[in-house]
Amino acid sequence: MISFDEACRRLTDLVEPLDAESVALDEADGRVLAHDILAPRDSPAQALSAMDGYAIRDSELKAGRTAWTVSGEIYAGDAPSGEWPAEVCVRIFTGAPLPVGFDRVVPQELVRTTAEGMSLDPHQLSSPHVRHAGSDFRAQQILLRRGCVLHPGALLLAAAADRPFVSVSRRPRVSIISSGDELVAPGTALDRPGRVPDSVSYGVASLARQWGAGVVRRLHAPDDLATLRRAVAEEQTNADVIVMTGGASVGERDYARAAFEPLELIIDKVAMKPGKPVWVGRSRGRLVVGLPGNPTAAMVTARLFLAPLLAALSGRSPTEAWVWRYAPVGQPFAPTGEREVFVRAHMDAAGAHPCGSQDSSAQAVMGEWTLLARRGPDAPGLPTGSQVQVLAL
Repeated sequence: MISFDEACRRLTDLVEPLDAESVALDEADGRVLAHDILAPRDSPAQALSAMDGYAIRDSELKAGRTAWTVSGEIYAGDAPSGEWPAEVCVRIFTGAPLPVGFDRVVPQELVRTTAEGMSLDPHQLSSPHVRHAGSDFRAQQILLRRGCVLHPGALLLAAAADRPFVSVSRRPRVSIISSGDELVAPGTALDRPGRVPDSVSYGVASLARQWGAGVVRRLHAPDDLATLRRAVAEEQTNADVIVMTGGASVGERDYARAAFEPLELIIDKVAMKPGKPVWVGRSRGRLVVGLPGNPTAAMVTARLFLAPLLAALSGRSPTEAWVWRYAPVGQPFAPTGEREVFVRAHMDAAGAHPCGSQDSSAQAVMGEWTLLARRGPDAPGLPTGSQVQVLAL
C-alpha cells in the first residue's frame, strides 16, 4: 500500500490537459481557457464621457471662460469627426466619444442653460469626468491567462476583448462501467430477490460532470470476464477515462483489472479508510480508475482521485480538487486506527459533525454528507471546539 499523499503526488504527475477546441462564448461558461486572451486594442479606444453633460476644452476654462455656445450633440456610438470651432461646447452623453481637442465634461446638473448657450461656476468643478483612451486596458495586454476558469466576469472580459469564440480545453469523456451480477437498474429491484439498484454509477456520474466531464456514459456489465473485456474494448474507442466500479477486491469474480489488457498501474491500494482497494492506471492510451463497489467507499475515492484527475484533464490544476481547510469540531470525532481515515461529515453553525454511519456500504448518510474530514492514522479523538481538516464536496 501507499500513503494518500503519495497517491496524490502520482496522480498530479500523471495527467496533462486534453487538446483544445474553439467554442462560442455562450457555450464557454465554466470551461477552462487553453490559450491566453490578449487585448486587440486599447479600451476605451478613444476618450469617452463619463457623465451626461457638456464637453469643453479645459484650456478655455483655465483662461477664465465661463459661458459657451452649445454646438450639437454626441451620443454613445457616434463617431464625431472634423474640427470644432473655439468657444463652443458640445452636449454629450455617458459613453459618447469626445471630439478632438475636448478634454473635460461638465455634469449637466452643474450648468445653467439658456437659449444662447451654457454657463457654469468654475468653483463647483472637480473631476474632468473623462474615461481616457486605454484607461481600462491596453492593446496586447494579457486579459485572461491560460488555465482560467471562465466564470461570469471572465466571460464578460472575453467579450470586451471582441472575442466571439474562445479556445478551451476539451471536456473529458467518461465511461462508467458498473460490474456486479447483483446490480440492476433503479426501478427494477423490488420484485427481484437478491438484486439491488445500481446507485453508485449515478453518484459517480454526477461527480464527474461537476468536475469537468463532458459526455458521461453509464453501463452495466455482469461478473463475466469476457463480457467485461468486450465492454472495455468498446469504451476505449470513445472515452478519455474509464471508471470501473466494483470488482476491485480479490474474490473469484472480481475481474475489474483483468478486463484491461495491458494495464499499467499508477496507484494500487492506498492506506486509507474507506477505499483501500482504489486503483488508477493506463490501458491503451486511456486512463482507468477502479473504485470499490461499496457506495460510500466509491464516492469517497471518486471525490479524492477521480475529481482531481478530471480537473487536470479539463485544463485546471488537480490541486483545485484538494483544497483542505480547518473547521471547528461541532461534535466529537472518534479516534482512528492504523490507516488514514476520511470521515463523512456535514457542517452547521457549530462546526463539523460526523455523519451517523461511517460504514463503507452506507447510503442513508449520502443525503447529509457535505464534507470529508481527514484524520491521520492512530489519531486520538477530537473533542468539540477543536479543529479538523475538511474538504468540501
